[in-house]
Amino acid sequence: MERYIYKDRKKLRLGYTTGVCAAAAVKAASLMLLTGRVVEEIGLTTPGGIPLRLKIEDITAGEARVRCAVRKDAGDDHDATDGAYIYASVEKTAGGMEIDGGEGVGRVTRPGLDQSVGNAAINSVPRRMMAEAMREAADDCGYEGGLRAVISVPEGAEIARRTLNGKLGIVGGISILGTSGIVEPMSEQALVDTIRAEISVHSAQGQRDLIITPGNYGETFLAEELGLDLEHTVKCSNFIGSTIDMACEFGLRSLLLVGHLGKLVKLGSGIMNTHSAYADGRMETLASCVLLAGGDAGLARAMLSANTTDEAAELLREAAFLEKTMAQLMCRIRAALRQRAGDGLSVEAVVFSNRFGILGMTEGAEALIRLHREARETSGDPS
Repeated sequence: MERYIYKDRKKLRLGYTTGVCAAAAVKAASLMLLTGRVVEEIGLTTPGGIPLRLKIEDITAGEARVRCAVRKDAGDDHDATDGAYIYASVEKTAGGMEIDGGEGVGRVTRPGLDQSVGNAAINSVPRRMMAEAMREAADDCGYEGGLRAVISVPEGAEIARRTLNGKLGIVGGISILGTSGIVEPMSEQALVDTIRAEISVHSAQGQRDLIITPGNYGETFLAEELGLDLEHTVKCSNFIGSTIDMACEFGLRSLLLVGHLGKLVKLGSGIMNTHSAYADGRMETLASCVLLAGGDAGLARAMLSANTTDEAAELLREAAFLEKTMAQLMCRIRAALRQRAGDGLSVEAVVFSNRFGILGMTEGAEALIRLHREARETSGDPS
């Protein structure tokens, strides 16, 4: 696909989703089944209005059934499904347009996702595209009966191990996804959608108190140092503000945010997307906290000269000013979190560094830690 976007001064090629691949394969298989003619390329317009011409591969045609594939192209995105073959097998039925998943397409086992429990993990937009493709083929060929399409991905079970499907309760393979039909490299929306899906699954299971952490450091710390499990944990990446918004949307009661100083210090200046492309302010925030805590200008200037927050923390420790500075930072973090969350959601934070351990906690963090520990003990988790 020769369409591009520019991000961070880089020219990146767009790709197309597994949903588009499945719909194209369904359209080609339906036409071959109803006409008896081989289709080696198929035209398709994405839900976003972009016309595509996709190559049809590995065709197996018979009178009762036709099977073919489209190879997934994720462009310059680091997508686990890039290069996978998305197959569609289409056969005639008495009536209606049916869609199901076969080998390598996951099954939904938990509520809260786009599809109901028991359904193949083929989301609504791709399902609609496939149904429209079958109806269009039937209309073009004057066929008045029904069609049934089964989507399969031979590598799907293996690919799914590199995704979050297991955590979401999707077992046996990948999901067939796509809203716009286009894969945008480094897409922030894709990450936010994944966070939303995780929160939705937890909410549907009645879980109202969750732990969020930007990444692997936080998960390791909360498990090894705080003694908490990962069952009720969601990785929020840099999207702390958006995650709080979604928690409010789903009616959660509390969030316990656990993260490294290098990320969470930005909250002290109200920065809710902690990616460096949006804002930094780490050292400026620490310098202001030094001054608020009664420190002198020399120590504040030392903060501004530090290369990392770990280096800054070491300077504060040497000056016997780490605890006072962190106390000011935690007050500012709590104020920022409360302003974003409003009155209906309790959000507390634990800030740590790999070298010094816990550096600070907001006022209500200990209560939430106890809540999660008690929940773990009640559940009988032996780990």
